[in-house]
Amino acid sequence: MHTFAVSGLPEVDAGDDLAALVSERADLTDGDIVCVASTVVSKAEGRTAALDDFPAGPRAREIAGHLADVTGEEKDPRFAQAVLEESTEVVMEAPFLLTEATCGHVGVNAGIDRSNTGGDDLLLLPERPSESAERIRAGLDADVGVVVTDTSGRPFRHGQRGVALGWAGLPASRDWRGETDRDGHELEVTVEAVVDELAAAANLVSGEGDGGTPVVVVRDFEFGDHAGSENLFREVSGDFVRQALRGWEFDAGH
Repeated sequence: MHTFAVSGLPEVDAGDDLAALVSERADLTDGDIVCVASTVVSKAEGRTAALDDFPAGPRAREIAGHLADVTGEEKDPRFAQAVLEESTEVVMEAPFLLTEATCGHVGVNAGIDRSNTGGDDLLLLPERPSESAERIRAGLDADVGVVVTDTSGRPFRHGQRGVALGWAGLPASRDWRGETDRDGHELEVTVEAVVDELAAAANLVSGEGDGGTPVVVVRDFEFGDHAGSENLFREVSGDFVRQALRGWEFDAGH
């Protein structure tokens, strides 16, 4: 398996055909996995916004005031309003906003970006990333998989890494349950989040900042003879970390 960035992509604007832009610059082969940063997907889908599009309501003003008290930094209540409107649940309000975005991804600030926005105030996540991945896949000139990627932090670790928001043309996970290890023991819980691993591999190549390479091709990846699964985001009933956070309140004194 190897990865390479698609070079020469222009700045993406609303209405641009991402599949055509990629096809013109990459000689794709059947079986490739095309990883596309959510930033350019959002730009093509017109998911940019101004802060003034989100006049702050009472809850947003309360959250912004609380965050300002906790962090010692002024917080714009319009941004808090944008996060609320782009979320289905606020998991944690301080010392930062941790929410479930409308697409199911749990992350800081509903994944709203304030960098690489193309001159707008905010860049919102794609509304339905797997549908976005399917549209891109349908427009490419080879039988490939597509993963829409983003970067986010990780519990218990410093730093960010690539994750999948949506995918098409491949399962989300490799299910190893029922197979055996080298000692003949049956695997009971191992489900490998393949689309996240592909997103992380792509992020190593595309990088962060001003690199301008938001599309990465993964070639010669083999899923193997395993069962596939579409499950990536945990159901709340089995997400014990989220359940614990729901009952937790931030104490600035500890």
